Amino acid sequence: GKETGARIPGGQVMICLTGDLHHMSLGTGNQQHSDISELKTSQLYLDILRSAQIKVTFFISGLCFVEEWDDLEPIANDPLVEIGGHNYNCFKPEIWHRVWKKLIGSYNGPRWYQDLDTKRTIRAAQKRTGKTIKLWRNHMYMHGPYTESVLAKNGVILISDGVKKDSMGPVWDDRGIWSFPINVIPDHEHIYHAERTREWVAWWQKRYNWSDDFGPDSYSVEDWAEMVIEQLKENESRGAVSNVIIHPITMYLADRFVSVTRIVDYLATRKCVHISEIIPPDSDRQEART
Repeated sequence: GKETGARIPGGQVMICLTGDLHHMSLGTGNQQHSDISELKTSQLYLDILRSAQIKVTFFISGLCFVEEWDDLEPIANDPLVEIGGHNYNCFKPEIWHRVWKKLIGSYNGPRWYQDLDTKRTIRAAQKRTGKTIKLWRNHMYMHGPYTESVLAKNGVILISDGVKKDSMGPVWDDRGIWSFPINVIPDHEHIYHAERTREWVAWWQKRYNWSDDFGPDSYSVEDWAEMVIEQLKENESRGAVSNVIIHPITMYLADRFVSVTRIVDYLATRKCVHISEIIPPDSDRQEART
C-alpha cells in the first residue's frame, strides 16, 4: 500500500503519542518491580501530559476495565486520552498461545479465538466508558495471519503493530484496515530499567537474537530520550507522521518521569494529535492501494 504523511494546514507534520496499559494481574517484569500499580503510574504520567495539554492514545487491555476500573476511569475519561484495544488478557495462559504458534503458525490463536478476544475487549471498554474501540495494538506487537481480517470484521479501523523506522504514516491494507507501525525508537525494549539490566539484556540478545528496526541495543533512559527527540525532528523533516510509544510504568521505573518530561517539553512545541485524527478519509483508500 501507499503510505500517507499527514500534515495540518500550514505544513506542520503531526506526532501521535501512544502508550500501552496492562492489568496488574498480568504480572509483567515491570509490574513486579514497581511499588505502585501500572495504572497508578499512568495517572502520574497523565498529570505531566495535562500540564502541557498533550493528547495521547492509550491501548488498554480488556481486564483493566474489568479489574481496575476505579484507577482507569480518570484516565479513560480524560478528554486528552483516546482509547484503543490491547487484547483482553494479553495472551494468557501462555501455553495455549505457544501451542497455537506451533500448530497453526498463529501465536494470537485461531481465527475464532482472536474474534472472541477482540469482542471481549471491545465489550469491556464499551460497558465502562460508552466508547467503541476503533483502534488496536496487540500485546508485544504480536501479529498473526488472521489479525487484520478479524479486527476489521469487528469494526477496528487502524492497527498499530510492529516497528518500522521508515514508516510515513497509515497504510491501507486490503483486508479492510489501516496499518500504522511505530516509527520512533520504542522505550521498553531499548532502555535499561527494572529487570532489564545490562546482564539481562546481554542474555536476552544471546538467547533470542533479538533486534527491531532500531537495532538490538539498549540505552540509559537519558540517552533514549535524546534519541526520541532527534527522531521526532527527523520524521518531521521527511514529512512523516511520528508514532511514538511510551509506557508510563517504564518511565516511572527508569527515572520517575525525569527524562520523559524533557520529551513532553519538546512535544508541547509540536502538533500532537490522537491517532484517529490522522486516519485518511475513505476517499484515500483507493489511492493508498496504488
